[in-house]
Amino acid sequence: MTLNSADSDFETLVCDKVSPDVLRPLEPRYLEEPRRRWHGRNAVLVAPRTSEEASKIVTLAGQCRVPVVPYGGGTGLVGGQVLADGPAPLLLSLERMSAIRAVYPEENVLICEAGAVLADVQRAAKDVNRLFPLSLAAEGTARIGGNLATNAGGTGVLRYGNARDLCLGLEAVMPNGDIWHGLRRLRKDNTGYDLRNLLIGSEGTLGVITAASLKLSPLPAHTGTAVFVVPTPGAALSLLSLAREQLGEMVSAFELIAGQGLDFLRETLPEIRQPFTASPKWCVLVEVGVASGLDPQNALEKLFETGMEADLVIDGLIAQSGQQSSEFWSVREHIPEANKRIGSISSHDVSVPLGILPEFIERADAIVRDLGDYQVNCFGHVGDGNLHYNVFPPMGESQSDYRQHAPRVQRALHDLVHEVGGSVSAEHGVGRLKVDDLERYGDPVKLTAMRAIKMALDPLGIMNPGAVLKA
Repeated sequence: MTLNSADSDFETLVCDKVSPDVLRPLEPRYLEEPRRRWHGRNAVLVAPRTSEEASKIVTLAGQCRVPVVPYGGGTGLVGGQVLADGPAPLLLSLERMSAIRAVYPEENVLICEAGAVLADVQRAAKDVNRLFPLSLAAEGTARIGGNLATNAGGTGVLRYGNARDLCLGLEAVMPNGDIWHGLRRLRKDNTGYDLRNLLIGSEGTLGVITAASLKLSPLPAHTGTAVFVVPTPGAALSLLSLAREQLGEMVSAFELIAGQGLDFLRETLPEIRQPFTASPKWCVLVEVGVASGLDPQNALEKLFETGMEADLVIDGLIAQSGQQSSEFWSVREHIPEANKRIGSISSHDVSVPLGILPEFIERADAIVRDLGDYQVNCFGHVGDGNLHYNVFPPMGESQSDYRQHAPRVQRALHDLVHEVGGSVSAEHGVGRLKVDDLERYGDPVKLTAMRAIKMALDPLGIMNPGAVLKA
């Protein structure tokens, strides 16, 4: 039977072949993404409780040629979870598969289902005195399956790596309905092609992740947080190098914050307590996690002093309590919300080689000035070269009056990213937003290989069509 669209007939088949219990009411939240750039079509929403139920659902979708859109926490920012065009899809939500299946503290391993909320995984690790270091602003709603499907980054990449680096094994339902039982707890497994790393970052186009074996780390005995004012992004990069010379891998986070971001925050969220009365042009948020017997306060004080001596630091504050540390982080975590309230013309999640970062910011600013009298908020995870370079209307003017300028701004900045050897998608994925960018800037050999892999694993093209690669 071929339906090509999830409709009432498909619902009947799901009830007969799987179970009526997997059907869920379709709430509006499932059909839009946080930036509201896309709105999905009517769909059949299913929420399996087990991998076996998910397998039956995907098998049925393949038999009926119904497109499948995996759905995690709905927090993705590139439209990968929303199918706006084509036949009505099957939305496969993992929200009911949220169990922590096992924890192995001695091995630093935790196994959970894909619907587990990131914050719950962090808590489960902390309960056994371990750390799951993936940390995102959306960690209270984002789910592990989506984090892995997009290879999420966040603030801890400098020390711990992306989501890919935190995963040892996967369980997944493949496009033909087969379940891959790959929940290994091994650090070494050289048995051919790495299907785990193929599925991580594939954004649901090659299969549905249903569970993961995650890598934990020891909890730092002590942490310290500071905000240092720096004269330029180049000074920030030099300060990072100095911090790593002094502290090695104890540097957990190193975030670049522009004064414009602090001004936006002051304007839209005045209740957020800021470390400085007047916004510095540039500052960095630094966090260190140290072993027992070491003092993070002393480490940060030494970094401040040597940074001052080298003219890399102008001013700074070192958190004197957990509360003050939380306040420093609250500033960084609320900058995206302030951006949203101001309303950007064009937002860019890009990465560049670390040594190019100061040059990129300078050249990007010049490009934007040539295009118009725009405001720019540039911030991000300078430790891994990931910048969020966002362009806003002139002060006092409306986003809606400048939307037609977005393609020109985006193209100019993405051309620069490509020119300096960077990536136009650093941590949010490709989704549907950047499909054309991938076609424009992607290596032709890589794109050919990606299409061949997609065809080999998903010959019917039912898995999240239109995401990552053109449908």
